Amino acid sequence: MARRSARPESLAGAARQTLSAMLLALGASAALAASPGAEWRSHGFDDAGTRFSPLKQITPANVKDLGLVWSYDLESTRGVEATPIVVDGVMYVTAPWSVVHAIDVRSGRRLWTYDPEVPRAHAKNACCDVVNRGVAVHKGVVYVASLDGRLVAIDAASGKRRWEQDTIIDRARPYTVTGAPRVFKDKVIIGNGGAEYGVRGYITAYDADSGRQAWRWFAVPGDPSQPFEDESMAKAAKTWDPSGRYWEAGGGGTMWNSMVFDPELNLMYVGTGNASPWSHRQRSPGGGDNLYTASIVALDPDTGKYVWHYQETPGDNWDYTSTQDLILADLRIDGKLRKVVMHAPKNGFFFVVDRTNGAFISAKNFVPVNWAKGYDRNGRPIEMPGARAVEEPFDAVPGPFGAHNWHSMSFSPQTGLAYFPAQNVPLVLAEDKTWRHNQAQAGQPMAGIGWNLGMQVNSRAPTSQPFGRLIAWDPVKQKEVWRKEHVSPWNGGTLVTAGNLVFQGTADARLIAYDARDGKELWSSPMGTGVIAAPVSYEVDGRQYVSIAVGWGGVYGQTQRATERNIPGTVYTFALGGKAPLPEFAHRQLNALVGGVAYDPADVAAGTALYVSNCVFCHGVPGVDKGGNLPNLGYSAPETIEHLERFVFKGPYMARGMPDFSGHLSDEDVRKIKAFILGTADAVRPKK
Repeated sequence: MARRSARPESLAGAARQTLSAMLLALGASAALAASPGAEWRSHGFDDAGTRFSPLKQITPANVKDLGLVWSYDLESTRGVEATPIVVDGVMYVTAPWSVVHAIDVRSGRRLWTYDPEVPRAHAKNACCDVVNRGVAVHKGVVYVASLDGRLVAIDAASGKRRWEQDTIIDRARPYTVTGAPRVFKDKVIIGNGGAEYGVRGYITAYDADSGRQAWRWFAVPGDPSQPFEDESMAKAAKTWDPSGRYWEAGGGGTMWNSMVFDPELNLMYVGTGNASPWSHRQRSPGGGDNLYTASIVALDPDTGKYVWHYQETPGDNWDYTSTQDLILADLRIDGKLRKVVMHAPKNGFFFVVDRTNGAFISAKNFVPVNWAKGYDRNGRPIEMPGARAVEEPFDAVPGPFGAHNWHSMSFSPQTGLAYFPAQNVPLVLAEDKTWRHNQAQAGQPMAGIGWNLGMQVNSRAPTSQPFGRLIAWDPVKQKEVWRKEHVSPWNGGTLVTAGNLVFQGTADARLIAYDARDGKELWSSPMGTGVIAAPVSYEVDGRQYVSIAVGWGGVYGQTQRATERNIPGTVYTFALGGKAPLPEFAHRQLNALVGGVAYDPADVAAGTALYVSNCVFCHGVPGVDKGGNLPNLGYSAPETIEHLERFVFKGPYMARGMPDFSGHLSDEDVRKIKAFILGTADAVRPKK
């Protein structure tokens, strides 16, 4: 049973709550916001996904006067990736665990919350934190997808559930849903994730009113001994080698993030994910492009029928998903106005593709890359020697964290520039010749909780260097116009406005405003925690606001950080002349390196392999990393490590999503993991 709550802080708050509900019921949006583009009604602002606000009350000349109007506690400690939706004077935003908050945008007061009560045990199926990227709002209904794969329709005024659908086709598979639903043509559309574990990706449309399934499209073919669902699957199957029995590992291609829509062409576009497992040779020994992974796909939104595709990374071997933000625009290229889709996916190239037919127009790398030297005139990558090495580890640049991950991109029709965070997180990949689906062996990354990569990770130290930056990119000339370097990878998404401002949050806990034309930094505010989500802008009662939901996390943020400040998940709202005080920031406390606990050095090697298979992507390398939104075990209290079994077997942190390793690890295994933690802490401890 889901939980909902309404907790106004006073009688006045209760009155405001009642008034807001009445206004919602009456559809009184005109009284609340009259300017074009005054609301932020969908995930990417508009169906084209531009994240361009036409509001221009806040400008480069006056942004220095921006101040806090209110802040709101999301009561969370995990990653916050949500884009707030603002409709009829109410903000709808999600916290970790798919909890929805409805907030009065004038006062920042809570109207209601809805908790779908995701079972905490489901967290082990989430590769990249228990995050949620937001809701859709349509005709008085809020739609949220829960981490465990349910699509829930909630009454926008009351916070009560209207209907719920299970979107998962096979509960034996480790599917998750972290993306925001989209509504196109009265259909609610949602995909899923789980390709690191082994699932078959698909996207489903439901009738917005009744919740009945309208259509479903799979991104990769299933068992070829069974009838294919449609012609697109029969075509795709020809690009997979059945000797690899790819369907047993699912094949991947999960569609967990970007969807956009062109009403004139009546086409929706979706980005597909990496293939499963990561290793091309393991899943398809004879080669092949492995359609429709790592692709942009156009579908008929009425029927879900495949129309066209463009594959950005054929035969993906590096976890180069194409699920990053798609943006539709009309660009004048070589003197001709072209209807295009723009994309900056993980593989490090910025793509411009004709959205009418999927024809390749151009691609240019926006960060240094070493897997391909470019794309040929047919839109095929020209791969570098060694990029698919079998015998030698490959320091992939970009690595699986991506040159640009899910963090939102924006586009200004005024400047003609796209704005997005770029990065490198060094990671070495090596073919794992011993891998078999769901047959975990010690030393295989996170295989103990179900990961199936077919690759070893960091079998030697990477040589590439980490970086994080904000890039302004000209998609017509395919070149960088300006950039801003950040102190770390994993910075937040962007918002661009008609006031010629770009807003972005950073890993080191700031929200910054830049001049969209030249990148000059004009204003900043501390956030109290690293920022990964994107800001939004809207207008109420003639006043322009900028809001952002913050909370450090995501796959990188579970083990790493770039600030020692700490604060629960929070929504900040700014406007010109705002005078509210910032919430109090805590300083993160880091214990001394753990020590004083007996262990057998002979157990360290075996403990290393067990730790890699069960712990490393959540807790990082003991004593080397400092911990993100999850603790680094090298800085644990000695009594915690001494009695590690109390936490590993039916431990107290199961309520926060930690797996129960009962039946998966033995007491002897835990003893060896303890030895690795303690031995590594001793190895990095400064010598006296």
